[in-house]
Amino acid sequence: MRLLPILALPTLILTACTSARHAPGERLDRQGKEIMVGGQLFRAGTKIVLWTDPGGYSAYGSGHFEQRPGGPQDRGALRPIVTQVILHYDVAGTSKRCFEVLEKRRLSAHFLLDLDGTVYQTLDLKERAWHAGKANDRSVGIEIANIGAYPDMSVLDEWYTRDASGTRVALPKGVDARPARDAVVVGKIHGGTLYQYDFTNAQYEALGKLLAALTRVFPNIPPTGPSSGPSWPIPTAPVSWRTIT
Repeated sequence: MRLLPILALPTLILTACTSARHAPGERLDRQGKEIMVGGQLFRAGTKIVLWTDPGGYSAYGSGHFEQRPGGPQDRGALRPIVTQVILHYDVAGTSKRCFEVLEKRRLSAHFLLDLDGTVYQTLDLKERAWHAGKANDRSVGIEIANIGAYPDMSVLDEWYTRDASGTRVALPKGVDARPARDAVVVGKIHGGTLYQYDFTNAQYEALGKLLAALTRVFPNIPPTGPSSGPSWPIPTAPVSWRTIT
């Protein structure tokens, strides 16, 4: 698991999410597009598989989490506590493999975002996941499926191939997924050169909707990325970055 270089992300436009009012005691069916916060469902507008759903991934079985400061809390009590979303690329390639690695390493994240845009929620957001050290108390963790960035192309050549339509994911077999940018992304990090393929369009779309929901549920999360100063956001495509064909 690695922290996601924010430079690799195009700018995300966060869209608002709304929920209809319902009468007290009215029975509501889950639509499969809701996240769980303090035992309550909030619409995210994208496919969400909860840990209680068939095919879901549960971090509760391993116990690799804790309660946030103050003990069990509902959304209202969590609002002043949760102030940050941390994005990681999982260096596992798929959400299934990512979950297995997290379990083995005694770690956890609230959300796993797979190649096809499916979002898996593994814990209620009232819980403190183990994904970012000292930031765990105040943050929501999202692991995005991507095999990662490397100083040479050998690993990428294993995971990606090309066909008549361009670059596509070769592993795992049977998955129809393509990077949003066809060419390899090349960047200078800590004096070294790293190579990485982009996330998929489905991942970007799902991530934008999930982040929009999170900033509405937790208004103390600012809908902005890291900055290089007090007011200047880091550009998503600085001149030091290029693509190769």
